[in-house]
Amino acid sequence: MTPGARLSAAIEVLDAIAGGLAAEQALTRWARQSRFAGSKDRAAVRDHVFDVLRQKRTAAHYGGGDTGRALMIGVLHGQGADLEALFTGEGHAPTPLSDAERAFPQAPEDRATRLNLPDWLLPLFDAALGEKADAAAMALQERGPICLRVNTARIAVPAAQELLAEEGVQTRANPLADAALTVIEGQRRIRNSSAFADGYVELQDAASQAVVAALPLGGRVLDYCAGGGGKALALAMDPTREITAHDIDPRRMSDLSPRAARAGVEISLADTEKAEAGAPYDLVLCDAPCSGSGAWRRAAEGKWTLTPDRLAELTAIQDQILDTAVALTQPNGVLAYATCSLFREENEARVEAFLARHPGWKIARMDRYDVTAEGDGFFTVQLTRE
Repeated sequence: MTPGARLSAAIEVLDAIAGGLAAEQALTRWARQSRFAGSKDRAAVRDHVFDVLRQKRTAAHYGGGDTGRALMIGVLHGQGADLEALFTGEGHAPTPLSDAERAFPQAPEDRATRLNLPDWLLPLFDAALGEKADAAAMALQERGPICLRVNTARIAVPAAQELLAEEGVQTRANPLADAALTVIEGQRRIRNSSAFADGYVELQDAASQAVVAALPLGGRVLDYCAGGGGKALALAMDPTREITAHDIDPRRMSDLSPRAARAGVEISLADTEKAEAGAPYDLVLCDAPCSGSGAWRRAAEGKWTLTPDRLAELTAIQDQILDTAVALTQPNGVLAYATCSLFREENEARVEAFLARHPGWKIARMDRYDVTAEGDGFFTVQLTRE
């Protein structure tokens, strides 16, 4: 596909999203209908779509509308692209720009548009982040880093870097966690590399790794909201831990067993009844469902679909999870709570509410990770009984 044809495809996908499809659904449907598109074409179309979703308000501002074409024009203008060379109408490229489309406005002055946030989210960013709010919102407009976790139970970090380099994947150490690497070249070669296939590395955000790295070693561990199992796999790098993974929807853990086998670690999968029967645990990790605001550069449509009602629903779920986890934790154990959210409502406020409901508990450790070039935004707290 030519660059222009890729733009036309991205415009088609954006219009499908505007019509009600989720971004991943729209991309999957386009890919199935476009068997001619190669892997590089699909990756390029995906990049265009997510660039728009990260910067939807400024894209609409510069493009003069919210159609797929207008949004694509707007985001490319912001990137300084040569629009005339891309919008030629030749082959499968979009038709040439009209005079109106060439008449770009001045840079936006209102803060919400400049930060690419819905208006109602600005107070939440300010309350949680203070003077860091604008920097976090701007960081969410960029593509996130690709990070790997080295399986240090099987290979040393420098050796993993050498192995990856032999297959064209260049990395650098990431300061957020000892086992974390940031990929600087060859990102699309990771999944086909022997280092990945043989379980020496896993894709995992560095801040997510830092959350696990701060947890106490050893003992019986329950990853209560395991999802795909990334944190359970990271926990299992410590051979003195006995890991049980649970999720309210077991389908989310469907590929955790083969991933664990590939990594050479043991993780027991448990439904709710089995997880409760195995209590108490020395460590219970609750990586709770949340807004995902700290990772919106990876799931960019989330900031446009989140509503106040949904946020309230999430905080109620988070309280319920913590209240359940209390009974699963050893008297001298650790109850850890984590989110990839930036909002105080999902983080400090949930901890305060928990402590009010459960006298006798205290904060042993609490950390926030900003949205940076090294990793996503995360919050974590470790709670113990007094």
